[in-house]
Amino acid sequence: MLDRSFFTETAKVLLENDEFQVTAFQYPSGIQSLKIKNSRGYVELLPYMGQIIWDANFDGISLRLKNIFSQPKPAACIVDTYGCFAFHSGLLANGCPAPDDNHPMHGEFSCAEMDNAWLELNGDTVALVSHYEYLQGFGYHYIAEPKVTLSKGSGRFIIEMHVHNLTAAPMPLQYMCHMNYAYTDGGTFNSNIPAAAFKLRESIPGHVHPTEKWLAYNEEIKTLQKEGKSLSVLNQPEMYDPEIVFMADHIDQYAEEIMVEMDSPKGYGFKTEFSSHDFPCATRWIMYNPDLQVAAFCLPATCRPEGFNAAKKAGTLIMLKPDEVRDFKVTTGLKE
Repeated sequence: MLDRSFFTETAKVLLENDEFQVTAFQYPSGIQSLKIKNSRGYVELLPYMGQIIWDANFDGISLRLKNIFSQPKPAACIVDTYGCFAFHSGLLANGCPAPDDNHPMHGEFSCAEMDNAWLELNGDTVALVSHYEYLQGFGYHYIAEPKVTLSKGSGRFIIEMHVHNLTAAPMPLQYMCHMNYAYTDGGTFNSNIPAAAFKLRESIPGHVHPTEKWLAYNEEIKTLQKEGKSLSVLNQPEMYDPEIVFMADHIDQYAEEIMVEMDSPKGYGFKTEFSSHDFPCATRWIMYNPDLQVAAFCLPATCRPEGFNAAKKAGTLIMLKPDEVRDFKVTTGLKE
């Protein structure tokens, strides 16, 4: 079990061998950080703050979006510390709340304070597990345990989420593994999901402020989609502000195991894999401006990120039975 006293503004090595090094550190903002490093690179995790994956870097290549945050900040909502590589969106609700929703953006879990955290060592892997108990009088009660595992000599890692409904009644569940990959100029997409499956988002959330240029570009994409095509190359960054979002539904019709890649003309690529049984939906989020540059080429999810009521209306809201458990797993990182 990790102890919060391990985390100070002077980095402390907790574990070290020929392959791995685990270091504890506390930012000036007061947020604790744990870096798990192997011979290829590292993942940096916030063990007590939603187990946010703050940073990831392998073979000298940063996986994380360009952003304005120099350090994680104390926050109740993810937008107040939006400099991370990945976070867990959910769990009672997720996505951007619509006017008729009353949940925070990306749900209650994304910045939740974890109760405790520990390391798991197993042969050629090192993992961090965080534990969180959510309970509310006259409300829901659940246990959630996010986990990140890094293997020896790998530029890829596993992100997991375990959810257990302890409420004596059915409990809603929405979950997205929200990975904010770095924008890759000239990047191309490849997947065993047809390109046409990713449909341009038609709704415009409150945080999006359209311009005439942006609206015209959206119409160009709609024309492509009528021809069975979609955005396939990241070569017009001036068109990705505000954000361009695509959503793919019912992807379990294409394959049991989903694979999505983004390849750079510089010779490297990023790859994400997951089960379509666990994640029947996927979102692609692209944005480019001086403050934020991101190409989240695949965000696996149980539903669209359009809020609680939209999922309920669409029939994609999961209702966990009392004592029911759900487990989610995503493998991501550099193409090997």
